Amino acid sequence: MKTLDDSQTTPPRRIGLFGGSFDPVHLGHLLVARAALEEMRLDQVSFILAAQSPFKPLQAPLPAEERMRLLRLALAGQSTFVVDDQEILRGGVSYTIETVRTYADRFPGAQLFYLIGADHLRFLPQWREAEELSRRIEFIVIPRPGEALIPLPAPFQGRHLRGFPLSVSSSEIRARIRAGRELDWLMPAAVAEAIRNNRLYL
Repeated sequence: MKTLDDSQTTPPRRIGLFGGSFDPVHLGHLLVARAALEEMRLDQVSFILAAQSPFKPLQAPLPAEERMRLLRLALAGQSTFVVDDQEILRGGVSYTIETVRTYADRFPGAQLFYLIGADHLRFLPQWREAEELSRRIEFIVIPRPGEALIPLPAPFQGRHLRGFPLSVSSSEIRARIRAGRELDWLMPAAVAEAIRNNRLYL
């Protein structure tokens, strides 16, 4: 993980912008970012911590410094993921168009993509400077599991993520148990605990 830096030797040409409150960051955020990086062939994904969402005016998130600390811990060692605190430094309500303009100025000629949850698509026409936003970026839509794909409203353009390929089999799990390896992240914590406590599959 690194911080936003416009003095890189080789500036990124395809940048994914992932804005959110990240209150707190979780595995779902990280898998989405990885899927976007691979499927869209991005050079980097910037996690942009929001000071205050314009669509959640009554929500008081954890203090920014705490959310930022958790985000940095989650992304430690990931060179293609960037932590960007510009919206926190600006303060107040976070508007995507302001952040997009900043990236366009810092990385001239770079192609910008913005990750957005499918449940937010219908609000896109209400976003600040929506017409300019539709010209500057392509959206990467994060589909909701088990639901039909929702098209982007005109004039916005983008594509839907297919998801993150994860191949795990029961035989691999059993082999890990016999080898004494950790089961964390491969199954619910309660299941892993029961296997360990009852010494199953040994």
